[in-house]
Amino acid sequence: MTELAPMEFHPQPQAGEAKVWAFPAPTRGTLDNGLTVLRCHRPGQQIVAVEVLLDAPLEAEPAGLDGVATIMARAFSEGTDKHTAEEFAAELERCGATLDSHADHPGVRLSLEVPVSRLPKALGLLADALRAPAFADSEVERLVRNRLDEIPHELANPSRRAAKELSRQLFPATARMSRPRQGTEETVEAIDSAAVRAFYERHVRPATATAVVVGDLTGTDLDALLADTLGSWTGSSAESRPVPPVTADDTGRIVIVDRPGAVQTQLLIGRVGPDRHDRVWPAQVLGTYCLGGTLTSRLDRVLREEKGYTYGVRSFGQVLRSAPDGSGAAMLAISGSVDTPNTGPALEDLWKVLRTLAEGGLTDAERDVAVQNLVGVAPLKYETAAAVASTLADQVEQHLPDDYQATLYRRLAETGTVEATAAVVSAFPVDRLVTVLVGDAAQIKEAVEALGIGEVTVVTAE
Repeated sequence: MTELAPMEFHPQPQAGEAKVWAFPAPTRGTLDNGLTVLRCHRPGQQIVAVEVLLDAPLEAEPAGLDGVATIMARAFSEGTDKHTAEEFAAELERCGATLDSHADHPGVRLSLEVPVSRLPKALGLLADALRAPAFADSEVERLVRNRLDEIPHELANPSRRAAKELSRQLFPATARMSRPRQGTEETVEAIDSAAVRAFYERHVRPATATAVVVGDLTGTDLDALLADTLGSWTGSSAESRPVPPVTADDTGRIVIVDRPGAVQTQLLIGRVGPDRHDRVWPAQVLGTYCLGGTLTSRLDRVLREEKGYTYGVRSFGQVLRSAPDGSGAAMLAISGSVDTPNTGPALEDLWKVLRTLAEGGLTDAERDVAVQNLVGVAPLKYETAAAVASTLADQVEQHLPDDYQATLYRRLAETGTVEATAAVVSAFPVDRLVTVLVGDAAQIKEAVEALGIGEVTVVTAE
C-alpha cells in the first residue's frame, strides 16, 4: 500500500492593520461661466461619476404645469443642436456611458457615468445637452405620452398611492409639496415643447448650477477638460429666489384610501420634522434606525417575528428640502404592508411599540448595533464613484458644508442611547402622526376606529 505524502498546510492569512476611513473630501472651484465644480480623486475608480445640479425646483413650475421639470429633465437626452435623439443615444453608447436625470423638490439633477478613458467625449455630450437641448416637438410629445401612461400604474401601486395621499394630507393645497412630484394627468397633458423651453430658459444656467466629478483622475487635465466642455455653456446670472418655509398639519388622524377587495393594507405613517441642519439629525438617524431600520429593529421584531403580520416595516427620514435658516424639512415616516384581517391589531401593536419606546427607551445593545450598521459599513457603501458623487451632490443640494458626511459619521458614533431615544420619541409622537391606509375600507374601518388613535376618514381611490 502506497504511503501518502504528509499534507502541507499554508499559513493562515492574518488580518491586516485597520485603516482609518473618512468620507472623501472634495476640492471646490468655479469655472469662468460661473459653474461651481466639486472634484474628488478616487484612485482605482476607472468609472467616473458626474452629477450636475440645476437650480430648477418643483416650486418654480408655472401654475397648471406640474411635471414640466420632469419632462425637461427627461428631454435633456433627447437631442441637441448637434445630434438628433437617436444620434445622441448612439454617441453615449459608443462612450460606454449612461446619462440619467430626474426632477425633485430641490431641483433637477443629471447623472453621468463613463469610463475615464471616454470622459472627454461624454462630458462634451453632457455639455451639449445643457447648452443647447433640442426640445423637439415630437420628442416632448412622446415624453408627455410616456408620462401619462405611467400615472395609472402609479395610482395602482398601493405604496405610491399612500405616498401621494400623505403629501396631500400633510401640506396645504397651495403648496407644491402637496401635489405629485411628476404632475397629474391634467397638468402633464398641458405641457408642450414651448412650456419646456420656457422653463429651461428661466431656470437653467451655469451660474446657479453645480457639477460634481468623482473618479480616478490620474493623468486627466480636468481643468482643461471642464473648460472645453461644461465651460462652453453660457447663460445669464440670476437673482436669488425666495424659498417659502415648509408648513404642515400633523394633527393625529387616519385616512383610509378605499381599495375594495384588497388582501393587504398598505400603511404609511408620517409627519414633517427637522432637516439635516438641525443638531438633532444624527441622534434622529440613529434612533429611527433602531425603531425600524433593519430586520432586527423593534418594529420588525414585534410585527414580523412575533406576530407575523407583515414581511417588514421600516421607519426612515427623507429630506424634502433643506435650508440653513431652518425653513427646510424632512419627511419622518413608517412604511409597510399587513394582511387585511390584521390591520387593526397591527396598528395597535405598532402604537404599543411607539409608547413603549417613549416609556422605557432604547437599550444600549440596540444603539450599538445601529452604530455598527450605519458607521461600520460606510466604507463599503462608498466603494463606487457614483455613491460618493451622489452624496456630495446631496450635500450641495441641501446647502451643507463639504465635510458634512464625514462629520455625520463621527457624530453618529458619539451619540449615546439616551440622546437617540429622545430624538426618535420626538420624531414619532403617538398623538401627532398622520396615518394613511390603502386597503379595503369595509373590512378595516371598524377595527381601526376602535383603536381611538385619531379621527378616521375614508376617501375613494382613483
